[in-house]
Amino acid sequence: MANLNETFNVNDLPEGNNIYEPLPAGWYSAIIASAELRPTKAGTGEYIAVRYDITGPTHEGRVVFGNLNIRNPNPKAEEIGRQQLGDLMRSIGLSSVQDTDQLVGGQYQIKLKMTHSEQYGDGNDVSGWKAISGSAPAAPKPETAAHATPAANAPPWAK
Repeated sequence: MANLNETFNVNDLPEGNNIYEPLPAGWYSAIIASAELRPTKAGTGEYIAVRYDITGPTHEGRVVFGNLNIRNPNPKAEEIGRQQLGDLMRSIGLSSVQDTDQLVGGQYQIKLKMTHSEQYGDGNDVSGWKAISGSAPAAPKPETAAHATPAANAPPWAK
């Protein structure tokens, strides 16, 4: 239990608009607000849970969540997840990643598509990643990355 150090009265708090409609399909500028390694529901794999904060050109402040399978007993699911992680890394200029914290703060564009499921209704799915023109350097060539110092492999925004 955590003491809030004050009493909140519901009548004194602002009301939200409760509009959480999916965003229209298209490209949006975004920043990675968080990235966390989690086990799959079955416990047989792992994925990176990513929180994307939209920064423009419209819908600033909205949040989209996505998962990247990096270990999965289904080889196709793992292949797709790893390809998506590679696309994300290239879009923010990272040549290697050892910790999910290295992804946080990365700025790029994400492509959203509309989804629908009977269980959850309408939603968004991240289906693409690309650099914002002029904001992310190209990832170093593999032979360069192998000889790079840890500082050289730091995210571009941390240099």
